[in-house]
Amino acid sequence: MADERDRTPEEDDEGERLSFVAHLEELRARLIKSGLAVIAGFFACYGFSEQLFAFVSRPIKDALDKAGGHMQILHPLEGFMTDLKVSFVAGMVLALPVILYQAWRFVAPGLYAKEKRYVWPFVTAASVFFLLGASFAYWMVFPVAFPILFGYAGKGVLPMPSKESALDLPLKLLLSFGLIFELPVVVFFLAKMGLITHRLLSKNRGYALVIILIVAAVLTPTGDPFNQLLMAGPLYILFEISIVVARVFGPKPSPEAEDADGGDGVEPSP
Repeated sequence: MADERDRTPEEDDEGERLSFVAHLEELRARLIKSGLAVIAGFFACYGFSEQLFAFVSRPIKDALDKAGGHMQILHPLEGFMTDLKVSFVAGMVLALPVILYQAWRFVAPGLYAKEKRYVWPFVTAASVFFLLGASFAYWMVFPVAFPILFGYAGKGVLPMPSKESALDLPLKLLLSFGLIFELPVVVFFLAKMGLITHRLLSKNRGYALVIILIVAAVLTPTGDPFNQLLMAGPLYILFEISIVVARVFGPKPSPEAEDADGGDGVEPSP
């Protein structure tokens, strides 16, 4: 106790700097491990880059066939760069459990012991929901969106996107939908930790809708309202599902708290 009282402001500042540097070192270590996992995933996927490109681009190829168009290569390195890009993104998806685990380990020191035990459920659920989001985009959104987008070309104009640009849009949509499908997982763990409640989410539906529209506008690679709605619609449904998740898995309020909230999170009228 005497040593703590005798500490000078300069010593306190030095301790804070050391703590900050320690956090930076920990962050660097987690980033390095995540990066190594992505590199390993990249090399594992590069041998299948042709098959991966054929799979990812199949919906856009089908839409091009219906519109009478085709893909093309605009510069000599485009085919090689496309193989690198699709392999890198596939490697990131393959390394996703490692990335999520490293992210959890970075924030774990600030969690309670009962919260740290959620590491494997978090990694598993987040990985599964990311794949669900990407699958939803591939099987539900792509067959609807691409024919409509190519329909904007007008009469007498054949869509002939480059191989690289034909890959960019599907990859961005796959990643975006994978990210937004993480919402129920995030809400589940925040509710289990007592940081949010279903009452808080329910009372802020209006703000949530505005945020959802903004997020859809930012994450949607194209600027047309149709594709933004294709993302905003599922995202709002996920928000409603998250409210149910918070209600079921969040801490149950005491009867006194329910009476104080008026039973539904709204102040009782006088």
